[in-house]
Amino acid sequence: MDVASVRYIVDDVAASVAFYRDHLGFTVEIDAAPGFAALARGALRLLVNATGGSGGASQPMPDGQLPTPGGWNRIQLTVADLPAEVERLTAAGLTFRNALVTGRGGAQILLQDPAGNLVELFQPAS
Repeated sequence: MDVASVRYIVDDVAASVAFYRDHLGFTVEIDAAPGFAALARGALRLLVNATGGSGGASQPMPDGQLPTPGGWNRIQLTVADLPAEVERLTAAGLTFRNALVTGRGGAQILLQDPAGNLVELFQPAS
């Protein structure tokens, strides 16, 4: 099976590892906190790098701009019962950027990780 890797820049690698492992079912492949971790869920490999770390992913760009967490890019995780997931994650004290949105293709909500990076939880229309 091919694996797709996504990299997120985060403020706190340990907090990100706990978030993805404990709330979203990722397994930890590499935990090199405080600078880096690699997690997996199915065919998705999530790489998290600390801001200002020594790795290449957090180095300044040629114009001096630094990689920062957050933004609108996101990974999408498909769930079977979105309202139940929202209830479970809300009870765990997690933060959503928006309210549940329903469209022709299904329903979605944007969950924020500890650094403000987004995870779209999506339930396809039946």
